[in-house]
Amino acid sequence: MVQSSSAADSIHAAEATRVQILSEALPYIQQFRGRTVVVKYGGAAMKDSSLKADVIRDIVFMACVGLRPVVVHGGGPEINTWLGKLNIEPQFKDGLRVTDAPTMDVVEMVLVGRVNKELVGLINQAGGKAVGLCGVDGNLITARPQGAEGVGFVGEVSGVDSRVIKTLVEAGYIPIVSSVARDDNGQAYNINADTVAGEIAAALGAEKLILLTDTKGILEDYTDPSTLLPKLDIQKARELIEVGIVAGGMIPKVNCCVRSLAQGVGAAHILDGRIPHALLLEIFTDLGIGSMIVASEFRG
Repeated sequence: MVQSSSAADSIHAAEATRVQILSEALPYIQQFRGRTVVVKYGGAAMKDSSLKADVIRDIVFMACVGLRPVVVHGGGPEINTWLGKLNIEPQFKDGLRVTDAPTMDVVEMVLVGRVNKELVGLINQAGGKAVGLCGVDGNLITARPQGAEGVGFVGEVSGVDSRVIKTLVEAGYIPIVSSVARDDNGQAYNINADTVAGEIAAALGAEKLILLTDTKGILEDYTDPSTLLPKLDIQKARELIEVGIVAGGMIPKVNCCVRSLAQGVGAAHILDGRIPHALLLEIFTDLGIGSMIVASEFRG
């Protein structure tokens, strides 16, 4: 069967586009090869099976072209599902999960035992080499109480010992980290995964911190997606918080980015994880798709 000229032309066009994309990615692959990229994985990209498959492929792709991805994850919806199965009512106070002792047991079992190992398995099936960790492993994260009254075992990062991650990354593995850690007395704490990702990125001197979210990025007008700010510096980010343009749940995310940049991370990105292959679009294309925050406007 002979293909029509129009069918052949469309095939050639598709192939030309693919080659164009690969060619455009080359300088980024060269620039970031051997560099660490910390990805906080959560939100819709964690719940939708198609988006989840895209994220997994993106992470394996990054590793295959020489980047060093480290993944930090939460798992709020799955925690709520299991609390329901155990007849424990999820409670929140000021945006924080109220984590009493029974809830903390469920959080630890779900994040460390289920969500973490599922991600490890998916990455391994896609051809990567993943290893699952939580804050306890290798004393990776030391926790302390968050300090807010009435929230129970909600923690903050007291310290990071990144040696276990460095050892794994240098051996070609992809570390997958759940945001559960213990304090000096052995008490387990639930820590915000954005915070954990930011602190790990800082401890590793990462090239990039990437937060996958359910928002387009930082918008000057949150009702208008066309007002996305593709690039801004720490000073601009702080100003946006002060004047109330960055508000609500975006404040801790932006603060997390600013803290990591102040500690030497090259760039921090807030991406819409609902866009298929958001990670590859942001890292390996000229336009990018989210908001990139840098330490100063002079840094590329």
